[in-house]
Amino acid sequence: MEISNAFKLTGLLIFSYLIGSIPWGLVLTRLFSSTDIRRQGSGNIGATNVRRVAGQTLGIITLIADILKGALPVFFAQISASGHSFRGQIYIATVAVCAFSGHLFPIYLKFKNGGKGVATAAGCFLVLSPIAGLIAILVFIMIICWSNRASAGSLAASAALPFAVWKVTYSQVFTGCAILITLLIYFRHIDNIRRLISGAEPVIWKKK
Repeated sequence: MEISNAFKLTGLLIFSYLIGSIPWGLVLTRLFSSTDIRRQGSGNIGATNVRRVAGQTLGIITLIADILKGALPVFFAQISASGHSFRGQIYIATVAVCAFSGHLFPIYLKFKNGGKGVATAAGCFLVLSPIAGLIAILVFIMIICWSNRASAGSLAASAALPFAVWKVTYSQVFTGCAILITLLIYFRHIDNIRRLISGAEPVIWKKK
């Protein structure tokens, strides 16, 4: 029975990475437009670039799909392991990191051209710690409304996430997971940070 359970838990880790690797932005733009998202706009496969290049509808669908590929694996992990035990928390956090890593380094694209992970991270933490996830989303919305830049909202929300997770869960494991994911998000936003500093980062809505 223990061997069977171990195979099941290991299988979920692999599933998490594989589902996280699905490049929905690329898939959707290939299916419903003639655009190769990797060669347009910022070249990123995430929802922001999809919206910019292929339109609002595909951008929203990409956003939802990227959120779900973080949320579903963590949901299944919570069913399989208790979040109240230390080992259970380690397992759930590992599943979240696997799904998130799949988005950043997708096997289907030879570990290249991955997204920046914000939507997938949101999906993970909306299930792992819903209140903390909602706090991060509120920060994201507020900073976007203030700055009119998606990257600024993403960076602010990512920075707020570990603090929110700690205050809500007081879990060292989940907070450590949030810190790791935040660091990876910042790493993937290095170019955006440079453009924000120089004032060259594109805005979301152009003033009429």
